[in-house]
Amino acid sequence: MTSYTDLKYISKISSRLEQFKQKNNLFNFRCPHCGDSKKSKTKARAYLYVKKNDFFFKCHNCGMGQNLLNFLKFVDPKVYEEYLLDRYKDSRPATPKPKFDFKPVKFLNTTILDDITKVCDLNDTHTAKQYCVERKIPKKYLDKLYFCDKFTEFVNKVKKGTFATAREHPRLIIPFFDMSGKMIAFQGRALGNENPKYLTIKVDPDAKKIFGLERINLQDHIYITEGPIDSLFIDNCIAAGGADLLFDKVPSKQVTYIFDNEPRNLEIINRMSKVIEQDYNIVIWSDEVKEKDVNEMIMNGLSQDELIKIIEENTYSKLSALTKLTYWRKR
Repeated sequence: MTSYTDLKYISKISSRLEQFKQKNNLFNFRCPHCGDSKKSKTKARAYLYVKKNDFFFKCHNCGMGQNLLNFLKFVDPKVYEEYLLDRYKDSRPATPKPKFDFKPVKFLNTTILDDITKVCDLNDTHTAKQYCVERKIPKKYLDKLYFCDKFTEFVNKVKKGTFATAREHPRLIIPFFDMSGKMIAFQGRALGNENPKYLTIKVDPDAKKIFGLERINLQDHIYITEGPIDSLFIDNCIAAGGADLLFDKVPSKQVTYIFDNEPRNLEIINRMSKVIEQDYNIVIWSDEVKEKDVNEMIMNGLSQDELIKIIEENTYSKLSALTKLTYWRKR
Protein backbone atom coordinates (compact mmCIF):
# COMPACT_ATOMS: atom_id res chain seq x y z
CA MET A 1 0.00 0.00 0.00
CA THR A 2 1.35 3.44 -0.91
CA SER A 3 2.08 5.95 1.83
CA TYR A 4 -0.54 8.49 2.83
CA THR A 5 2.33 10.94 3.40
CA ASP A 6 3.69 10.41 -0.13
CA LEU A 7 0.30 11.17 -1.66
CA LYS A 8 -0.09 14.22 0.58
CA TYR A 9 3.15 15.77 -0.68
CA ILE A 10 2.57 14.84 -4.31
CA SER A 11 -0.70 16.75 -3.92
CA LYS A 12 1.21 19.75 -2.52
CA ILE A 13 3.47 20.07 -5.58
CA SER A 14 0.91 19.05 -8.22
CA SER A 15 0.02 22.65 -9.13
CA ARG A 16 3.68 23.29 -10.03
CA LEU A 17 3.90 20.40 -12.47
CA GLU A 18 2.72 21.40 -15.92
CA GLN A 19 -0.04 19.25 -17.43
CA PHE A 20 -0.32 17.26 -14.20
CA LYS A 21 -2.71 14.29 -14.50
CA GLN A 22 -3.54 11.34 -12.26
CA LYS A 23 -4.72 7.83 -12.99
CA ASN A 24 -4.95 5.82 -9.79
CA ASN A 25 -1.40 5.93 -8.35
CA LEU A 26 0.27 6.93 -11.62
CA PHE A 27 0.98 10.63 -12.13
CA ASN A 28 1.95 12.16 -15.49
CA PHE A 29 3.28 15.67 -16.21
CA ARG A 30 5.91 17.61 -18.15
CA CYS A 31 9.42 17.04 -16.84
CA PRO A 32 10.65 19.88 -14.58
CA HIS A 33 14.26 18.82 -15.21
CA CYS A 34 14.44 19.05 -19.01
CA GLY A 35 11.22 20.92 -19.76
CA ASP A 36 10.07 17.97 -21.88
CA SER A 37 9.49 18.37 -25.63
CA LYS A 38 10.71 21.64 -27.12
CA LYS A 39 8.53 21.15 -30.21
CA SER A 40 5.25 20.35 -28.52
CA LYS A 41 3.89 21.88 -25.33
CA THR A 42 1.27 19.13 -25.13
CA LYS A 43 3.69 16.25 -24.63
CA ALA A 44 4.15 15.11 -21.04
CA ARG A 45 6.64 12.29 -20.60
CA ALA A 46 7.50 12.42 -16.91
CA TYR A 47 5.91 10.10 -14.36
CA LEU A 48 5.65 9.38 -10.65
CA TYR A 49 4.91 5.69 -10.25
CA VAL A 50 4.81 3.07 -7.51
CA LYS A 51 7.42 0.36 -7.17
CA LYS A 52 7.39 -1.88 -4.08
CA ASN A 53 5.15 0.55 -2.21
CA ASP A 54 7.42 3.56 -2.86
CA PHE A 55 7.09 6.37 -5.39
CA PHE A 56 9.75 7.00 -8.02
CA PHE A 57 10.19 9.67 -10.69
CA LYS A 58 11.12 8.90 -14.30
CA CYS A 59 11.29 11.08 -17.43
CA HIS A 60 11.11 9.30 -20.77
CA ASN A 61 12.48 12.37 -22.55
CA CYS A 62 15.76 13.11 -20.71
CA GLY A 63 16.04 9.79 -18.87
CA MET A 64 16.23 11.34 -15.39
CA GLY A 65 15.19 8.97 -12.62
CA GLN A 66 15.08 9.49 -8.84
CA ASN A 67 13.12 8.60 -5.76
CA LEU A 68 10.30 10.81 -4.50
CA LEU A 69 12.47 12.32 -1.78
CA ASN A 70 15.03 13.71 -4.24
CA PHE A 71 12.31 14.75 -6.67
CA LEU A 72 10.60 16.85 -3.98
CA LYS A 73 13.97 18.38 -3.10
CA PHE A 74 14.42 19.46 -6.73
CA VAL A 75 10.89 20.83 -7.21
CA ASP A 76 10.54 22.62 -3.86
CA PRO A 77 13.18 22.45 -1.09
CA LYS A 78 10.70 23.79 1.46
CA VAL A 79 8.16 21.06 0.73
CA TYR A 80 11.04 18.56 0.81
CA GLU A 81 11.94 19.62 4.37
CA GLU A 82 8.29 19.35 5.45
CA TYR A 83 8.15 15.88 3.90
CA LEU A 84 11.22 14.76 5.84
CA LEU A 85 9.70 15.86 9.14
CA ASP A 86 6.35 14.30 8.33
CA ARG A 87 7.63 11.02 6.91
CA TYR A 88 10.28 10.22 9.43
CA LYS A 89 8.99 11.57 12.70
CA ASP A 90 8.11 9.21 15.53
CA SER A 91 5.11 6.99 15.03
CA ARG A 92 1.78 8.33 16.20
CA PRO A 93 -1.74 6.95 16.63
CA ALA A 94 -3.36 6.12 13.35
CA THR A 95 -5.79 8.68 12.00
CA PRO A 96 -8.30 8.33 9.16
CA LYS A 97 -6.58 8.80 5.83
CA PRO A 98 -8.26 11.52 3.77
CA LYS A 99 -8.83 11.05 0.09
CA PHE A 100 -6.76 13.54 -1.88
CA ASP A 101 -8.60 15.31 -4.61
CA PHE A 102 -6.05 15.62 -7.40
CA LYS A 103 -7.57 17.88 -9.98
CA PRO A 104 -6.04 17.16 -13.39
CA VAL A 105 -5.03 20.35 -15.16
CA LYS A 106 -6.87 20.65 -18.46
CA PHE A 107 -4.25 22.35 -20.61
CA LEU A 108 -6.62 22.66 -23.53
CA ASN A 109 -5.76 26.24 -24.26
CA THR A 110 -2.20 26.94 -23.14
CA THR A 111 -0.86 25.74 -26.48
CA ILE A 112 -2.24 28.88 -28.09
CA LEU A 113 0.66 30.76 -26.53
CA ASP A 114 3.02 28.76 -28.76
CA ASP A 115 1.94 30.95 -31.68
CA ILE A 116 3.07 34.18 -30.07
CA THR A 117 6.38 35.39 -28.65
CA LYS A 118 7.50 35.84 -25.05
CA VAL A 119 8.57 39.42 -24.33
CA CYS A 120 11.89 38.18 -22.94
CA ASP A 121 12.71 36.74 -26.38
CA LEU A 122 12.10 40.01 -28.23
CA ASN A 123 14.84 42.36 -29.40
CA ASP A 124 15.53 45.20 -26.95
CA THR A 125 14.33 47.72 -29.54
CA HIS A 126 10.99 45.98 -30.03
CA THR A 127 7.93 48.10 -29.19
CA ALA A 128 6.53 45.58 -26.69
CA LYS A 129 9.90 45.13 -24.98
CA GLN A 130 10.39 48.89 -24.73
CA TYR A 131 6.88 49.27 -23.32
CA CYS A 132 7.67 46.81 -20.51
CA VAL A 133 10.99 48.49 -19.77
CA GLU A 134 9.36 51.93 -19.66
CA ARG A 135 6.74 50.59 -17.26
CA LYS A 136 9.62 49.17 -15.15
CA ILE A 137 8.08 45.70 -15.12
CA PRO A 138 10.48 43.38 -13.21
CA LYS A 139 12.62 41.28 -15.56
CA LYS A 140 11.52 38.08 -13.85
CA TYR A 141 8.06 38.53 -15.36
CA LEU A 142 9.11 39.14 -18.97
CA ASP A 143 8.88 35.44 -19.74
CA LYS A 144 5.26 35.49 -18.48
CA LEU A 145 4.18 38.23 -20.91
CA TYR A 146 3.76 37.82 -24.66
CA PHE A 147 3.65 39.85 -27.86
CA CYS A 148 0.97 39.24 -30.48
CA ASP A 149 1.41 40.90 -33.86
CA LYS A 150 -2.14 40.17 -35.09
CA PHE A 151 -4.44 40.37 -32.10
CA THR A 152 -7.76 39.95 -33.93
CA GLU A 153 -6.56 36.82 -35.70
CA PHE A 154 -5.13 35.45 -32.46
CA VAL A 155 -8.39 35.96 -30.53
CA ASN A 156 -10.52 34.41 -33.28
CA LYS A 157 -8.27 31.38 -33.26
CA VAL A 158 -8.91 30.98 -29.53
CA LYS A 159 -12.61 31.85 -29.65
CA LYS A 160 -14.06 31.65 -33.12
CA GLY A 161 -16.27 34.54 -34.15
CA THR A 162 -15.20 36.93 -31.39
CA PHE A 163 -14.36 39.62 -33.94
CA ALA A 164 -16.47 39.64 -37.10
CA THR A 165 -14.67 42.63 -38.54
CA ALA A 166 -11.91 44.53 -36.82
CA ARG A 167 -8.76 46.31 -37.87
CA GLU A 168 -5.71 44.16 -37.23
CA HIS A 169 -3.23 45.49 -34.70
CA PRO A 170 -0.54 44.28 -32.23
CA ARG A 171 -1.03 43.95 -28.45
CA LEU A 172 0.85 42.87 -25.35
CA ILE A 173 -0.69 39.61 -24.09
CA ILE A 174 -1.08 39.07 -20.34
CA PRO A 175 -2.22 35.48 -19.60
CA PHE A 176 -4.44 34.65 -16.61
CA PHE A 177 -4.06 31.25 -14.90
CA ASP A 178 -5.99 29.62 -12.08
CA MET A 179 -4.35 28.19 -8.96
CA SER A 180 -3.62 24.88 -10.69
CA GLY A 181 -1.83 26.58 -13.58
CA LYS A 182 -4.66 26.26 -16.09
CA MET A 183 -5.04 29.20 -18.46
CA ILE A 184 -8.45 30.83 -17.96
CA ALA A 185 -8.19 34.16 -19.80
CA PHE A 186 -5.81 36.67 -21.30
CA GLN A 187 -5.70 40.43 -21.55
CA GLY A 188 -4.52 42.32 -24.60
CA ARG A 189 -2.94 45.70 -23.91
CA ALA A 190 -2.86 48.06 -26.89
CA LEU A 191 0.60 49.27 -27.88
CA GLY A 192 -0.77 52.02 -30.09
CA ASN A 193 -3.81 54.30 -29.99
CA GLU A 194 -6.35 51.50 -30.28
CA ASN A 195 -9.45 51.53 -28.10
CA PRO A 196 -10.26 50.06 -25.75
CA LYS A 197 -6.78 50.15 -24.28
CA TYR A 198 -7.36 46.81 -22.52
CA LEU A 199 -9.34 43.84 -23.87
CA THR A 200 -9.82 40.76 -21.70
CA ILE A 201 -10.81 37.49 -23.36
CA LYS A 202 -12.10 34.60 -21.23
CA VAL A 203 -10.86 31.16 -22.25
CA ASP A 204 -12.83 29.42 -19.49
CA PRO A 205 -16.32 31.00 -19.46
CA ASP A 206 -16.97 29.86 -15.89
CA ALA A 207 -13.77 31.24 -14.34
CA LYS A 208 -13.45 34.64 -12.68
CA LYS A 209 -11.07 37.06 -14.37
CA ILE A 210 -8.38 37.06 -11.68
CA PHE A 211 -4.73 37.56 -12.60
CA GLY A 212 -1.87 35.96 -10.69
CA LEU A 213 -3.65 33.11 -8.90
CA GLU A 214 -0.92 30.64 -9.84
CA ARG A 215 1.66 32.74 -7.94
CA ILE A 216 0.00 33.37 -4.59
CA ASN A 217 0.45 31.61 -1.27
CA LEU A 218 -2.84 31.37 0.63
CA GLN A 219 -0.94 31.11 3.91
CA ASP A 220 0.46 34.65 3.57
CA HIS A 221 -1.23 38.04 3.44
CA ILE A 222 -2.77 38.67 0.00
CA TYR A 223 -2.95 41.98 -1.85
CA ILE A 224 -5.40 42.73 -4.65
CA THR A 225 -4.89 45.50 -7.21
CA GLU A 226 -7.11 46.56 -10.09
CA GLY A 227 -4.65 46.06 -12.94
CA PRO A 228 -2.44 43.02 -13.66
CA ILE A 229 0.68 45.13 -14.23
CA ASP A 230 0.24 46.84 -10.83
CA SER A 231 0.22 43.43 -9.15
CA LEU A 232 3.71 42.61 -10.47
CA PHE A 233 5.32 45.11 -8.06
CA ILE A 234 3.88 43.61 -4.86
CA ASP A 235 4.65 40.17 -3.43
CA ASN A 236 1.73 37.74 -3.11
CA CYS A 237 -0.54 39.98 -5.12
CA ILE A 238 -3.34 39.26 -7.58
CA ALA A 239 -5.39 41.58 -9.80
CA ALA A 240 -9.15 41.75 -10.22
CA GLY A 241 -8.83 42.17 -13.98
CA GLY A 242 -11.55 44.78 -14.09
CA ALA A 243 -13.96 42.52 -12.18
CA ASP A 244 -15.99 43.31 -9.08
CA LEU A 245 -14.08 40.83 -6.95
CA LEU A 246 -14.57 39.75 -3.34
CA PHE A 247 -11.82 37.19 -2.64
CA ASP A 248 -13.27 34.58 -0.30
CA LYS A 249 -10.60 31.86 -0.28
CA VAL A 250 -9.07 33.25 2.93
CA PRO A 251 -10.41 35.30 5.90
CA SER A 252 -11.09 38.95 5.04
CA LYS A 253 -8.51 40.21 7.55
CA GLN A 254 -5.84 38.42 5.49
CA VAL A 255 -6.61 40.47 2.37
CA THR A 256 -5.81 44.09 1.46
CA TYR A 257 -7.40 45.76 -1.56
CA ILE A 258 -5.45 48.43 -3.44
CA PHE A 259 -7.64 50.50 -5.74
CA ASP A 260 -6.47 53.14 -8.18
CA ASN A 261 -6.09 56.67 -6.82
CA GLU A 262 -9.20 58.09 -8.53
CA PRO A 263 -11.47 59.66 -5.87
CA ARG A 264 -13.88 61.05 -8.48
CA ASN A 265 -14.50 57.64 -10.09
CA LEU A 266 -17.92 56.52 -8.81
CA GLU A 267 -17.38 52.91 -9.92
CA ILE A 268 -14.22 52.69 -7.81
CA ILE A 269 -15.97 54.38 -4.85
CA ASN A 270 -18.76 51.79 -4.99
CA ARG A 271 -16.29 48.91 -5.12
CA MET A 272 -14.35 50.34 -2.19
CA SER A 273 -17.54 50.68 -0.14
CA LYS A 274 -18.44 47.05 -0.82
CA VAL A 275 -14.97 45.87 0.23
CA ILE A 276 -15.18 47.83 3.49
CA GLU A 277 -18.65 46.43 4.22
CA GLN A 278 -17.21 42.92 3.96
CA ASP A 279 -14.50 43.75 6.55
CA TYR A 280 -11.54 43.59 4.16
CA ASN A 281 -8.49 45.82 4.63
CA ILE A 282 -8.23 48.60 2.09
CA VAL A 283 -5.65 51.15 0.98
CA ILE A 284 -6.97 54.70 0.80
CA TRP A 285 -4.28 56.98 -0.57
CA SER A 286 -3.19 60.08 1.33
CA ASP A 287 -3.16 63.57 -0.18
CA GLU A 288 0.60 63.28 -0.70
CA VAL A 289 0.11 60.51 -3.28
CA LYS A 290 -0.53 62.17 -6.64
CA GLU A 291 -0.02 59.17 -8.94
CA LYS A 292 -2.99 57.30 -10.42
CA ASP A 293 -1.87 53.78 -9.58
CA VAL A 294 0.92 51.57 -8.27
CA ASN A 295 2.75 51.34 -11.60
CA GLU A 296 2.83 55.12 -11.98
CA MET A 297 4.39 55.38 -8.52
CA ILE A 298 7.13 52.95 -9.56
CA MET A 299 7.66 54.79 -12.85
CA ASN A 300 8.08 58.05 -10.93
CA GLY A 301 11.01 56.59 -9.00
CA LEU A 302 9.48 54.87 -5.98
CA SER A 303 11.24 51.65 -4.97
CA GLN A 304 9.22 48.53 -4.20
CA ASP A 305 10.21 48.80 -0.51
CA GLU A 306 9.05 52.42 -0.42
CA LEU A 307 5.81 51.40 -2.12
CA ILE A 308 5.09 48.74 0.50
CA LYS A 309 5.77 51.24 3.28
CA ILE A 310 3.25 53.70 1.78
CA ILE A 311 0.71 50.90 1.38
CA GLU A 312 1.11 49.90 5.04
CA GLU A 313 0.81 53.52 6.20
CA ASN A 314 -2.43 53.98 4.24
CA THR A 315 -4.22 50.72 5.06
CA TYR A 316 -7.54 50.94 6.90
CA SER A 317 -10.46 48.73 7.87
CA LYS A 318 -13.99 48.93 9.26
CA LEU A 319 -14.93 52.32 10.78
CA SER A 320 -11.57 53.97 10.12
CA ALA A 321 -11.84 52.92 6.47
CA LEU A 322 -15.36 54.38 6.14
CA THR A 323 -14.24 57.64 7.73
CA LYS A 324 -11.19 57.89 5.48
CA LEU A 325 -13.21 57.03 2.36
CA THR A 326 -15.71 59.80 3.12
CA TYR A 327 -12.84 62.31 3.22
CA TRP A 328 -10.96 60.83 0.23
CA ARG A 329 -13.90 60.93 -2.17
CA LYS A 330 -14.21 64.71 -1.63
CA ARG A 331 -10.68 65.43 -2.83
